[in-house]
This record gives sequence, C-alpha cells and structure tokens, in this order.
Amino acid sequence: MLLGEFRRTPVLLPLDEDEVPLTADYGGIRWIYAFSHEEALARFAIARGGSRREWAYQRVLGARLLDAAVPAVGVPCGVALDVGSPDGVLFPPVSGIVPDAAAVDVEHHPAAVDTEHHGKLQRIQGEAPQ
Repeated sequence: MLLGEFRRTPVLLPLDEDEVPLTADYGGIRWIYAFSHEEALARFAIARGGSRREWAYQRVLGARLLDAAVPAVGVPCGVALDVGSPDGVLFPPVSGIVPDAAAVDVEHHPAAVDTEHHGKLQRIQGEAPQ
C-alpha cells in the first residue's frame, strides 16, 4: 500500500484488554500495529494464539495514525501495516511520512514526552514486525 493510499484509508488497530493499541519495539523503533482488513487482523491474532479470545479493534484513518498517534508516543515510532503478512508494509518515522517533530532523520530538539498520550500508546509485548 502506497503512502498516499494509506493516509486516505481507514485501518484497523487491534487493542489489548485495556483498549490500548498493540505495539512492539523493534530496531529501536516502536511500531503501532495496523491492519488493512479484518482477515489480516484475524491471521495475526491466530498466529499469536489469540483464537481463545475476542480481539477488539478500532478503525482509524491512516493519516490520523501518522500525524497524531505517532508523535504522541514520545519515542521513535512508526506504523507496521499487516504485520506478518507477505503484503506487510512499514511506515518508518522519517520525514515525509510522519511530522518532522517525530521524524528520526530531522535534526530537532524533542519535546518532553506527553505522559497523558504516552500512557494510551504504551508498549504491549508482541512479535517484531516482519
């Protein structure tokens, strides 16, 4: 999925029991898991042994993820779309994908972590994006 299409498309964010989006840390970056359709999310859930519980999720516009959620995390963060799928795509925290204030390739002085939003996007143990 190309960046422009991702930004215009609602994606599915799986949530944990506390309704926090699932993430994983890999390569020094926190990755927010997102899925393009329910079947991709279901395959991910089954691969993680999640067939024993119902997986809650929310629909979010890709642009909102990149422009609002990623900067709110307070650490280098990107989006892993359809993780574990042969069609998976990574949107890393670089200029042109995320706001410059959250991009790791732009020299800036990071602001203090917004603890209110950081708690909502805390790291949930998970498999590394592939």
